[in-house]
Amino acid sequence: MNHRHNNLTIGFTYDLKDDYLAMGLSSEEAAEFDSLETIEGVSDALRSLGYNVDLIGNAHSLISRLQKGDRWDLVFNICEGLRGIGREAQVPAILDLFNIPYVFSDVLVLSLTLHKGMTKHVIRDHGIPTAPFFVAHSLDCLENHSLRYPLFVKPVAEGTGKGIGPDSIVSNHRDLIRVGWDRLQRFEQSLLVEEFLPGREVTVGIVGTGSHAKVIGMMEVLFKKQNTSAVYCYQVKAQYEDFVDYVLPEKRLYDACCRVALDAWRALGCRDGGRIDLRLDQDGIPNFIEVNPLAGLNPIHSDLPILSRIAGISYEQLIGLIMNSALNREKLPVPSKSSLCRTTF
Repeated sequence: MNHRHNNLTIGFTYDLKDDYLAMGLSSEEAAEFDSLETIEGVSDALRSLGYNVDLIGNAHSLISRLQKGDRWDLVFNICEGLRGIGREAQVPAILDLFNIPYVFSDVLVLSLTLHKGMTKHVIRDHGIPTAPFFVAHSLDCLENHSLRYPLFVKPVAEGTGKGIGPDSIVSNHRDLIRVGWDRLQRFEQSLLVEEFLPGREVTVGIVGTGSHAKVIGMMEVLFKKQNTSAVYCYQVKAQYEDFVDYVLPEKRLYDACCRVALDAWRALGCRDGGRIDLRLDQDGIPNFIEVNPLAGLNPIHSDLPILSRIAGISYEQLIGLIMNSALNREKLPVPSKSSLCRTTF
């Protein structure tokens, strides 16, 4: 381990979007990967907090560096991976093999939560509200079900709103088959089909692990009039200023969302920082939609930094809180600058 001036050396693993676009991936295929703005934002924040930062890059670069004998006190990992249902867990698995601690969730959590259907099974078994659902592996699976229309259809293992659009809300069997066929062909993976929740949509930011997890803020997604579909899809997220407003929910809803989000975060075993997406049902009860244990960290455009700003938490403070959680969990020292970040909410 390398300790210069008693500060920790933090390796930084990430998937740079430009690298994958250069490989021929489309903008949607590369949607989950990070821009140079994000890489610079995270690394600058870490350095300002007193850490020595070593830019590693993607999983292939990590393997190459490890083979050369390089090691780090802790790795700040935001790699999404490219292929396979366990792609988000690839870098954590490599780091586990070399006994190198890392920020954010572990192999089990990242493998589980990328599969939205398996995640909802765990959530439902813990008694946490979530819409009735089933996983469809083929068109035949869509023929007989007991769910009530309207339904919501999306790929079972995508993020950043990929595979979600206005037509994801289906009101009859014919539309279910049409949309199901389209998504099965385009994404070559199973579908999550669930009863559509008609209420308000809220995303909740969480920092910490287990009993130390806390909600740092949340925001309600309010759709502007020109976006009549009210579907928080890839296109909307990419141009959120044109389609949505983000506002702080009133205290009663805020408190209800805190309870559901923290219950879900702890039930799934998530660590250090991320987001829980909720939507209200017809009775106004917040229901779990999905979790993002590797939440986007673009300083300007990503939901977690946006809701943190609404809560009065700067980007540097957000990164500091995430780092503090990981360091405390791994029993590593916290640099003096990072210890100044808010720890109570």
